[in-house]
Amino acid sequence: PIYLIRRRGAYPARRGVNIWCGLATGGCAAAPRAAPADQGKPAASGKPEYVFALSWQPAFCETKASKPECQAQTAGGFDASHFTLHGLWPQPNGNFYCQVPASDKANDNPAHWADLPPVNLDADTRAELDQVMPGTDSKLERHEWIKHGTCYGKSQQEYFAEALNLMRAVNASPVRELFTRNVGKQLTSDQIRSTFDSAFGAGAGARVRVSCLVDPSSGRRLIGELTLGLTGPIGPDSSLGTLMLASAPTTKAGCPKGSVDAAGFQ
Repeated sequence: PIYLIRRRGAYPARRGVNIWCGLATGGCAAAPRAAPADQGKPAASGKPEYVFALSWQPAFCETKASKPECQAQTAGGFDASHFTLHGLWPQPNGNFYCQVPASDKANDNPAHWADLPPVNLDADTRAELDQVMPGTDSKLERHEWIKHGTCYGKSQQEYFAEALNLMRAVNASPVRELFTRNVGKQLTSDQIRSTFDSAFGAGAGARVRVSCLVDPSSGRRLIGELTLGLTGPIGPDSSLGTLMLASAPTTKAGCPKGSVDAAGFQ
């Protein structure tokens, strides 16, 4: 549980602190003053909750053209026609950096991700991760492990392998087909959420939030990310639909409409 304390002369004046902080277990991270209204709430069942973040890489690259993974993007590449992995984030929001040394926290910014410790994965998982998470070119996986994976309660191998299992389900679904059929066109959040219902069960779409970004060169509004609410223990054979349907259906739709960007700088 989180307790709210007031600190005179400090900013913010109020801060959430886990009841276990200060005990011998260590590894506590300060909670934010408030979690988002629609994600990060503890499940009524007491089961673990997660946010699963998927990127549409061509849109991301319109705003991050200098990143190596964006410089390497091609029309025929995996990330031109598939969702890519941003992260799997244990909740509640603020559940970060579990038992992480201060030196690693200090290096957790994009300019110093290469200074974070490498993640230890088997060869097959490493190869799949490099494909499904293009940001490994910028050492994104090191950041995701340090900030979020350390709070997952499992090994690096399990954390990334189980996230990749969920990614396969999305990329094998009608949701990916919806996006690839509409490259260069607009989709609404209603269309996206309805397709999740068809793919993963009625009500799954209510657990999906659409995020858009603006292309600085053209002013176009692009669909950049989907975040999915999940509830329940995640294992190597977990069903994405089951995890989604177990989550409290309170996620707002987010961005109402945006374009599905094509690979390459427009």
